[in-house]
Amino acid sequence: MHCVTRSILQSAVVCLLGLAAVAVRAEDQWVTYSPDGAGNGKKVVLVSGDEEYRSEQMLPALAKILAAHHGFQCTVLFAVDPKDGTINPNVTTNIPGLEQLDNADLLVMFTRFRNLPDDQMAHFDRYFQSGKPIIGFRTATHAFQLPDGSTFAKYSWRSKAEGWSGGFGKQVLGETWVAHHGKHGKESTRGVTAPGAEGHPILKGIKSGEIWGQTDVYRVTLPLPGDSQPLVLGEVLTGMNPGDAAVAGPQNEPLMPIAWTKTYDAGGGKGRSFCSTIAGGEDFENEALRRLCVNACYWALGMESKIPEKSKVEFVGKYEGLPFKNNGFKAGVKPASLGR
Repeated sequence: MHCVTRSILQSAVVCLLGLAAVAVRAEDQWVTYSPDGAGNGKKVVLVSGDEEYRSEQMLPALAKILAAHHGFQCTVLFAVDPKDGTINPNVTTNIPGLEQLDNADLLVMFTRFRNLPDDQMAHFDRYFQSGKPIIGFRTATHAFQLPDGSTFAKYSWRSKAEGWSGGFGKQVLGETWVAHHGKHGKESTRGVTAPGAEGHPILKGIKSGEIWGQTDVYRVTLPLPGDSQPLVLGEVLTGMNPGDAAVAGPQNEPLMPIAWTKTYDAGGGKGRSFCSTIAGGEDFENEALRRLCVNACYWALGMESKIPEKSKVEFVGKYEGLPFKNNGFKAGVKPASLGR
């Protein structure tokens, strides 16, 4: 697989008084994974930026799988510290490269409480209004935390704007942040097929109960809005191992959806969305979850007829999921290094 990094800006600063010209590099702030050969012609932009669940690790791994095994061209964007150019999820105000969305076919989001400037949010806004497909993972239900005075405040997770209650999460994905339903860090999650969803193309090659992750079940408001269709329900388990029993009693009565589809309309036409609230760095070691993510990309793009009987989801290169915790990211990593 050929891997290249892209640039939005290259400029030279000419130092006066006889000083040499210095190139100020803006490249290497994101990474693009290109398929060998012609690929399938679809461009996927994956946007990371959460402090806890290792989106900066999980999304590049997904992008490599999509490029190497399925022919998608994938560009991964990150929360970048402008002071040193390293990936830093605690920097909530900067995701370079969002102009890549202007010609994307699919947006995959795994962000949390981002407070981006208007010039960066404008790219999200245009994409949302286009009606193009969107996939949101875990904290994407509360992707943005924008001040009331922001031009794009309606997308904030606590929005009360007319027609935008609950912001991007509620209106586009189907839910905003509500609460932890399983005990955080103590009760893991097993995914079981939702009644009536057995034949859905996103679940192709996935058996009920195969999906498992260490992250806990998120609470959602039932029923989910509009034409939302639950695909996978989350059993809260008694511990942090895949073979643990389900918690008895009302915590699992009813089971909360952890993956579902929806149609959204942000003002420019209806589009498909898919949300999975199980998607952390360690969760992604689960083969069935990786297959769910890959199949969802095909479905979102209207390519469900091309989903393989059992999508190839082997990791491209070494992958070892980092535990979920605040400040648990690997410090000092620059996007360009992920292309190797």
